[in-house]
Amino acid sequence: MTHAGPSLLFASPAVTYREGPALLRDVRLEVHPGEALAVLGGNGAGKTALLLSMAGLLPTRGERRVAGQRVRTVSEAVRAGLSLVLQDPDDQLLGPAVLDDVSFGPRNLGLDLAAARQRALDALVRVGMHPHADRLVHTLSFGERKRVALAAALAMEPRVLLLDEPTAGLDPRCEVAMADLLRSLRRDGVALVVSTHAVDLVPLYAERVAVLDGGAVWLGSCRALFADETRLTRAGLRRPWVAQGYIAAGGAPASAPLTLAEVTRA
Repeated sequence: MTHAGPSLLFASPAVTYREGPALLRDVRLEVHPGEALAVLGGNGAGKTALLLSMAGLLPTRGERRVAGQRVRTVSEAVRAGLSLVLQDPDDQLLGPAVLDDVSFGPRNLGLDLAAARQRALDALVRVGMHPHADRLVHTLSFGERKRVALAAALAMEPRVLLLDEPTAGLDPRCEVAMADLLRSLRRDGVALVVSTHAVDLVPLYAERVAVLDGGAVWLGSCRALFADETRLTRAGLRRPWVAQGYIAAGGAPASAPLTLAEVTRA
């Protein structure tokens, strides 16, 4: 899975839905192998539109490259190694049973049934859903369906994984498990772009953020963002609770810990 340059390059003069004004302007994002970029912003800031444009589901006049290969359509993006997981799993689950659904993508890549099912089982193991491989999709809880949708993307063995609100609707234990999984994908060299409101989880898997605010995109580190009260307020964001507690106790924003692990080390 190694390759030179960024796993994903996306540049566009405007990100917009098919009918409507531009949500974002002059966007240029690069995400490298094993890197996670968290996309933050208030409701309506354009987070989902950005991911859909990256995946080729919205038209763009700009440039989209996956592993150095220019892609113009959804099918080209998929073949180049890009996968998208939508916020609502019901928008992308297709098969009647779990294993059927997760096998669907690999079969479309041309794998035979045995190879596709093995990939699907491996992906289900990774998200903790292998005991439910034979269950009907409609009998799963919302959180279980989200994990199956993620497994379907992982079964494609993506270079780049786009996730729209992957922890929405999950209980606290599953939120932490999702953050752990994202870290493990990074170790495997997968590039991640994660749209999220869950600011407490962002420092667990990402060092870099893209903040969408008023049609503009600000790129920087998690630490720089969460130290910047003005930018947070303007974008409708807050610091992780760990950092808020530290600052409330008299600590400086620039040195605030962002995770419990940082508190423990200190």
